[in-house]
Amino acid sequence: MGKKGKNDKKVKGAEKTAAKMEKKVSKRSKREEEDLEALIAEFQSLDAKKTQVVETACPPPSARLSATLSPHPEKDELILFGGEFFNGKKTYLYNDLFFYNIKKNSWIKSEIPNPPPPRCSHQALAVSQGGGQLWIFGGEFASPNGEQFYHYKDLWVLHLATHTWENIKAPGGPSSRSGHRMALSRRQLLVFGGFHESTRDFIYYNDIYSFSLDTFSWSRLSVSGMAPSPRSACQMTSTSDSSGVIIYGGYSKQKHKKDIEKGTIHSDMFLLKQDGKDGQEKWTWSRLSPSGNKPPPRSGFSMAVGPAGRAVLFGGVCDEEEDETLEGDFYNDLYLYDTVKNRWYPGQLRGNKTEKKKRRRGKKNEAEGDVADKEEADASEGPIEVIKEIVTEDGTVMTIKEVIPGAQQAEEAIDDDEEEDDDEEEDASTLVEPSPRSSAMATVRQGKLFLYGGMFEVGSRQFTLNDLYCLDLHKMDQWEVLVAMDPKTQEWLEESESEDDDEEEEAATGAVGGEEEEEEEEEEDSDQTDEDEHPAVKDGETLTDYQARTEHYWVGLARTNMGAEAKDKKVAKVSLAMAKVFYEENLDGA
Repeated sequence: MGKKGKNDKKVKGAEKTAAKMEKKVSKRSKREEEDLEALIAEFQSLDAKKTQVVETACPPPSARLSATLSPHPEKDELILFGGEFFNGKKTYLYNDLFFYNIKKNSWIKSEIPNPPPPRCSHQALAVSQGGGQLWIFGGEFASPNGEQFYHYKDLWVLHLATHTWENIKAPGGPSSRSGHRMALSRRQLLVFGGFHESTRDFIYYNDIYSFSLDTFSWSRLSVSGMAPSPRSACQMTSTSDSSGVIIYGGYSKQKHKKDIEKGTIHSDMFLLKQDGKDGQEKWTWSRLSPSGNKPPPRSGFSMAVGPAGRAVLFGGVCDEEEDETLEGDFYNDLYLYDTVKNRWYPGQLRGNKTEKKKRRRGKKNEAEGDVADKEEADASEGPIEVIKEIVTEDGTVMTIKEVIPGAQQAEEAIDDDEEEDDDEEEDASTLVEPSPRSSAMATVRQGKLFLYGGMFEVGSRQFTLNDLYCLDLHKMDQWEVLVAMDPKTQEWLEESESEDDDEEEEAATGAVGGEEEEEEEEEEDSDQTDEDEHPAVKDGETLTDYQARTEHYWVGLARTNMGAEAKDKKVAKVSLAMAKVFYEENLDGA
């Protein structure tokens, strides 16, 4: 009894401390939010002038991160809403709405009167009731210079059958926040965690709220057991029987002496379980110790709920804080978590081995017989993954994954067969996969994982993406590119040191938010123009050969972007990634 009493006191003490901090943050950020409220009101007044639903076919949405991508509950479609884009000088927030037709691989932009104001880092959840509904809660808005933030606590529902937005004004809900998570448990939306930030202060949450889809009312859950520490951007997955949710990972910051901020990447897991009948529910937190191969610590990963009670985790970033610098290792690996077995699995792709073997056997049987056929079958076993674990000085374990194409092995073994060279080109193309990234949008529809956008960094520059990939989670064979990213659409504006630099940068950049302006520059020096072009991909050249041939160029470019103080290991890793992106984008033209 004494021990339990101590734990209760600790919990109550933590709640009081959190309440004081929330009051402090709220007071300091009130003036900032009042300034941004006026800007948000302008957006809403413009949206209020729209009185009709307008749907138009359009190209893929502009590059963005921290949006939401949801499966349509009634149709074979995906729904994209909101997000943000930063070009180095200005932050753009969106409230546009897109529908992606999976079968037609086409996009529709839907302009519906009175939408939620622009935001990012919100949560969206689609349910089938009422002819299909998309529920959206919270998120944040930022000033154009990215120095002031406004956090929402509003709740919206998009009625998919009637194409109407509705602002649900129910009291007793969560405080203003972003980076929280929302999941469906039976007929209620559960909201967990998140953070609220002003210019000088921040607070992270670990509270949990329930919104009833029957009564349209909020309630803060009273939960027994030891809860997860306050955090944002975790993975929140409903259990297979919908009686609770599972929390994995997340990110939080703390202030230390002299107001130094220190970030923490969480990798623990918790189960929130509901017991009892309606009206007498009891909620309990318990810590999970999963088996299998757990993902290395990271933040900014993408999450989705796959078939057979499996959660899907893709990518993310592991930031290394050294003195006043922050460098990140970005991932593009895949992990699956079985909610029934409480076990992690690495998402290893099998490759399209069966088809490759049949194709090679058919060709070789005609010309060289069964012996040569066996050699070709062995050589086409697909890509080989070399996984290395590196332990940093602070004890963080990082996984570096390198894919060595099996087709390259076949080329080294038998390099005098033209038909085989053709097959190797086809095999190499199947190894295309999303580039490492964080804050991408992911969802699952009919057993297929869809991944859209996100960002990665090279030195001080941020690359924001608008590519779309698909992976069949039943076959786990290969990624399919639905929308390729064009590197030429990337825009980055930096503070220049002279007026000449300003003029050069203005001439080199275009418009933001999906509307691009192509500006041609006069070529006064053809030699200089040739130097500015990336090394071309040669006809029939594999990725490995291209990276080896152009290594010096890409290392030099990465060093220029990252600065002289960047570590050689990180420069080498970034240079390989840059070469890979350029190779894949120019493969068709080679």
